[in-house]
Amino acid sequence: MNRLIPATLAALALVGAAGAAQAEPVHQHASATPAVTAAQAQDALRDLWIGHVFWVRNVVVETIAGNAAAAKAAEDQVVANAKAIAGAIEPFYGKAASDKLFGQLAGHYGAVKEWLVAKDPAGQDAAFRNLVANAEAIATFLSSANPNLPKDTLRGLLLAHGGHHVQQIKQLRAKDYAAEAQTWQQMTQHMYVIADALAGALHKQFPAKFA
Repeated sequence: MNRLIPATLAALALVGAAGAAQAEPVHQHASATPAVTAAQAQDALRDLWIGHVFWVRNVVVETIAGNAAAAKAAEDQVVANAKAIAGAIEPFYGKAASDKLFGQLAGHYGAVKEWLVAKDPAGQDAAFRNLVANAEAIATFLSSANPNLPKDTLRGLLLAHGGHHVQQIKQLRAKDYAAEAQTWQQMTQHMYVIADALAGALHKQFPAKFA
């Protein structure tokens, strides 16, 4: 899965190529020579978001199994994937925006892991509140950057995604693998929904950057 990241970033970087100047967060870069199609950008974002759930699931599985080394290796991939997702917006909004999104994605994973390692219901409740607050923050940031991403819609998508993480952890702990398989299918399909929403919004906001 991690082998997809360099190719994915390369495809998205081409969209903002041809010497586009750095910009402040939520500001459009100078126009660039179209390099990839909207469909190619959509596929690239799908790869990245599928990578997110793939590696987080690995962290969950190995943490439950007590395999610290494998969990750490998977967590390293979660971080690399988050950097790649954040890097995907840099050609459009600049490095400062990319760095901010990376921090928010790190917060999302942090809340999921907090729920995973919580020792009691109170700890799980606190982790879930952090997950909800993080979804609000990401939705606010991305909707302010792109008017084609309604905040309420995006927040709803992110909350559903967080719910999938929690449900998956519960099922894996209970060794209910048949139910978790269904959750995995829902998670991956939901990743496509989020990726497609982001790709579509970028295409609408920056049509000249796409072939």
